[in-house]
Amino acid sequence: MRMLPFLTALLLTTSPALAADDPMLARAQAVLKKQPVIDGHNDWPGALRGNFGEQWWQVDLEADSRRFQKPLHTDIPRLHEGRVGGQFWSVYVPATVTGPAAVKSTVEQIDIVHGIIKRYPQHFELASSAADIRRIQKTGKVASLLGVEGASQMDNSLPVLRMYHALGVRYMTLTHSKHSDWADSANEAPRAEPLSAFGKVVINEMNRIGMLVDLSHVSPGTMKAVLAVTKAPVIYSHSSARALADHPRNVPDDVLTLVKANGGVVMANFVPGFISEAVIQHTAARSAEFTRQNLLFLGQPEKSAAAMAAWNKANPAPKVDYKVVADHLDHMAKVAGHDHIGLGADYDGIPAGPIGLEGVETYPVLIAELLRRGWSEADCAKLAGGNILRALEQAEKVAASMAADVPSAERL
Repeated sequence: MRMLPFLTALLLTTSPALAADDPMLARAQAVLKKQPVIDGHNDWPGALRGNFGEQWWQVDLEADSRRFQKPLHTDIPRLHEGRVGGQFWSVYVPATVTGPAAVKSTVEQIDIVHGIIKRYPQHFELASSAADIRRIQKTGKVASLLGVEGASQMDNSLPVLRMYHALGVRYMTLTHSKHSDWADSANEAPRAEPLSAFGKVVINEMNRIGMLVDLSHVSPGTMKAVLAVTKAPVIYSHSSARALADHPRNVPDDVLTLVKANGGVVMANFVPGFISEAVIQHTAARSAEFTRQNLLFLGQPEKSAAAMAAWNKANPAPKVDYKVVADHLDHMAKVAGHDHIGLGADYDGIPAGPIGLEGVETYPVLIAELLRRGWSEADCAKLAGGNILRALEQAEKVAASMAADVPSAERL
């Protein structure tokens, strides 16, 4: 995902580290040693491409990327520090890019993931199944899968979808910031048909080949339409609870109950602008003020900038810390159950994480907070990776049951 540039300055902040002798942190480390984190969404490949282009091949990914000219949330030492044993790497193309150009850009980013694995085989290994993830994470490596973040990237072609799967893609998000031709995005006005007949064909084909359906970014109508037809568990690769923050990217409670019945997993997002109602309101107020000042000082950019600087000083952005993420997880566990939640931080697709969750090294901080709130170690292990493994295994069973089905050849 991507956020408005002006949020960067508002959200960047520094967090104090938890005390090294914090007993809950020690317990969290023990939990993650047994069940490492399997995160649903990280935009590192796109960030590397955006910052370095093809020169990313020359970048030392074992270096501390916080010291780069354009700092990143992800690097190899911090992945290990955060006890990450599995990662769905997002391959993202803006929803405004469509057709063959979107397919080309997607394949180029898939190539980056394969390149990372090839360059650093001691740290990464491509995973094709839940069994692969279980095997790889025991070696201390990061089991690497891919997620296509928007169905516009398949150009309405089921053969393209199948080839993405062959290249390691194990989920596809049905929309991004705009409607796809056959599914509604949460960011645009709903249409009469939130999931078209061809959309249902795509869901069936994803079920048949064992590719998880990702409902992050889609409208509530599309969520419900997909849940009514899918044979396999769905995921939300990076979404949180709408009851706590009324952002269209989040999942309403009535849908959370449907996800529970489906056996799916909602993987909590860390984006301050999505998980904090205070930040949502502040962002709306700032946007309105920006528009007002530009109208008042039309053709006078210096005065407009000075007015906005004064407004920003008088209206500092709310601070959001790791406890807000824990609040969302508490709520989703209450509504959907501990078996249906996970982690999808969205690192390197956002300006900054909450205080305490600044990068991939910080997952133990969140687990320690949940233990402090009374979560059991078993429930923390499910959250960290057990639930997404179970959902992926179930999707594989559905695919096996459909192995004799004839692949669809339909196209819009």
